[in-house]
Amino acid sequence: MDDEFAKLNRRINPPRVIVDNGACGHATFIQVDSVNKHEILLEIVQVLSDLNLNVTKAYISSDAGWFMDVFYVTDNRGKKITDEETLGYIQKTLETKVYILNSMKSSANLIPSKDHTSTTIELTGNDRPGLLSELSAVLADMGCNVINAEIWTHNARAATVIHITDRSTGHAIEDPDRLSTIKELLFNVMKGDSDFKTPSARMFVSTSRETHTGRRLHQMLLADRDFERHNDKCSMEPHVTVLDCSDRDYTVVTIRCLDRPKLLFDTVCCLTDMEYVVFHGTVITGRLEAYQEYYIRHVDGFPISSEAEQQRVMECLEAAIERRTTQGVELEVITEDRFGVLSEITRIIRENGLSIKRAEIRRNGGKANDRFIVSDVMGNGVVDPKTMEMVQKEIGGLGEEEGCGVKVEGNNSSLLLSTKLPKEKHETRTSFSFGNLFKGRNFHNFNKLIKSCS
Repeated sequence: MDDEFAKLNRRINPPRVIVDNGACGHATFIQVDSVNKHEILLEIVQVLSDLNLNVTKAYISSDAGWFMDVFYVTDNRGKKITDEETLGYIQKTLETKVYILNSMKSSANLIPSKDHTSTTIELTGNDRPGLLSELSAVLADMGCNVINAEIWTHNARAATVIHITDRSTGHAIEDPDRLSTIKELLFNVMKGDSDFKTPSARMFVSTSRETHTGRRLHQMLLADRDFERHNDKCSMEPHVTVLDCSDRDYTVVTIRCLDRPKLLFDTVCCLTDMEYVVFHGTVITGRLEAYQEYYIRHVDGFPISSEAEQQRVMECLEAAIERRTTQGVELEVITEDRFGVLSEITRIIRENGLSIKRAEIRRNGGKANDRFIVSDVMGNGVVDPKTMEMVQKEIGGLGEEEGCGVKVEGNNSSLLLSTKLPKEKHETRTSFSFGNLFKGRNFHNFNKLIKSCS
């Protein structure tokens, strides 16, 4: 009877998505109305995140069985979306996502692959310099081609999701003996020199299902308890409070931190995976700072009832925010895709005394696009420009060519080096770009931010 009533409710109240550029002068307005569904907020925010849209303001309401959320979004340049084709794609994508969620009996985190073209490997363990280099070298030695990968590090822990194919066939690796050998070798790399007192490495291999990579990395590090701190807090860390709202039977969560892309996804993902439901929420961002406020309950319908659980929610949200805010220099490598190129690049980074703190590996249309956040081996985000120059020399060589270059900014100084990269026997061409150093700031202007947005 409940299923039939839900179907009737969906027919009477079909989901509605509005995308409007006239409602706000500086951002694109998006409104999603639908029958409420567990995890629907996370799924909508995930779509916005995957489309690289920055949420500047949001109002969330999902009480009484109805879901109505409003988002104000901009592109990577902070401008509203003006391209009609892009606006249509955003609306169609959101409508499709909401329709599918309403048609399912339960929202699923694991999504069946369209085909078994790749093998997914998930690894967690202790972080250390050279870890990605060792992992990619093992995979290359075993004839595995890395087609996509992402690695996060936080609080001395590392998690990575790697998609591989067989070098000879270009398809997923399904031979159980070969998979067993790969698992053993990778597990030993992740374990390193750990003894029985150190948290053990974990590993999972799948050829039949995919998980949203960002959410899966959050889940892996959460399960690995990376939220447990081993040192004192510093001033640049996010400020999270969890308080009772007994008159309304909610728990109130407030977050103040530096604004950045995908921040809303990271916080909503954390609350969802901790089995909390957001009933009401407000998100406000300024030029540098962000403020989020959520009224939540556990999935069983009750607010948080103990101080210990309040503390755990605070620690987990802080960790979820920090995982994408690693201090370091951003390095992007664009090259023709060929077997073993990731192993070569990461080896050069390791041999020059740099540590990879975060990485995104992408292969598409015969091109390799790899992005790394690197620091020195001590974790310092400011890297000696001479070291970066040496990395450039070893990967590509120096010369002059218009449109190619290395740019390092930090400590009120900058260095620009032009490059001309010789054609190798594989016709490989490589270019680099270094983004800004990630820097922390305090929140002494936060009250002015709230007043200006109210």
